[in-house]
Amino acid sequence: EMNKKEILNKYVKKIKLIKNYNKYYYDKNEPKVIDKEYDELKKELPNLVICGDYNICHEAIDIHDPVRNKNVSGFLPEERAWMTNFLKSGFIDAFRALNNAPHQYSWWSYRANARANNKGWRLDYTLVSTPLKENIKRAVILTEAVHSDHCPVLLELNL
Repeated sequence: EMNKKEILNKYVKKIKLIKNYNKYYYDKNEPKVIDKEYDELKKELPNLVICGDYNICHEAIDIHDPVRNKNVSGFLPEERAWMTNFLKSGFIDAFRALNNAPHQYSWWSYRANARANNKGWRLDYTLVSTPLKENIKRAVILTEAVHSDHCPVLLELNL
């Protein structure tokens, strides 16, 4: 029901990459645990909003240089596939539902003047469960706020 509002603050560590002989490999068990937790949560709270730093650029549009970063953690094919499947499980990327413009980032390295040159990554997401899709009023990245290497993301819903 739309009148019921609850706030759940949950820290989910980044999907684990395990180092072995100077090569990283993807831990295929951890995403399954996350998926199961959210599947259960959606049953209890069907109108769910999940906001945070996922440390994953989902699509090429979400990173300044997808070609050179294709094998970099945060843009690995396995990570991106997990994000695709997570969205298909019943979530909407609220920002991309309203905005398909390129060069919209929420994180910039402190190196090489990346922020001033807008060489960024979109790592921070506002996701809503599918029943809330029509309630998305506004979803923006507040790039003017400079408090860290990330900037805030904002989601406004019509409830």
